[in-house]
Amino acid sequence: MRTKNGFLGVGIFTGIGSSLCCIAPLLAVIAGTGSTAGGFAWLEPFRWPLVAVSIVALGFAWYLNLKSTDDDCGCESNSRSSFFQSRKFLTGVTVFVILSLAFPYYAEAFYPSDEKEVVFVQEKNIQTLEFSVSGMTCTGCEGHVKSEVNKLNGIVTCKVSYEEGITVVEFDSTRTNVEEVKTAIERTGYKVTKIER
Repeated sequence: MRTKNGFLGVGIFTGIGSSLCCIAPLLAVIAGTGSTAGGFAWLEPFRWPLVAVSIVALGFAWYLNLKSTDDDCGCESNSRSSFFQSRKFLTGVTVFVILSLAFPYYAEAFYPSDEKEVVFVQEKNIQTLEFSVSGMTCTGCEGHVKSEVNKLNGIVTCKVSYEEGITVVEFDSTRTNVEEVKTAIERTGYKVTKIER
């Protein structure tokens, strides 16, 4: 049974690890911090190998669980095992790992709406800038950047694309400025590499 628990541990660890770069930004928004979230972007290249290890580890845990219903003689075992060795626990862990693995695909649902009501005085004060941002790896990163930028006064729109590595911000230059927007983006832990007007 220790072997099965070892596979479960590996499955949980790799399942969370494969999506940690997407989970960390959401946790940062919930906690009200931001600088640590981009620190997990280095895990992105390892996402699919971690997913594979997680699936294999859970597969072996299920195999050992199903195999352990019969003892060596082929007779059904009547011994009561602990909850942590039961199928209910294994099912719960499997569901948790599947939700962790799929997190990048539904992460944005947890971020606050990016709709803002903006009142500005003159159209000539509206400025649009494109920030090249490194370190974003999924829609969770997009939501994190939008959330931080939208906290600033005078933001009209904020569009983020992790695939292109850009953040396009339209803002009222009398209420905020380029440096404040850049600081807000970098507060998330991602790095602004270039600013284009």
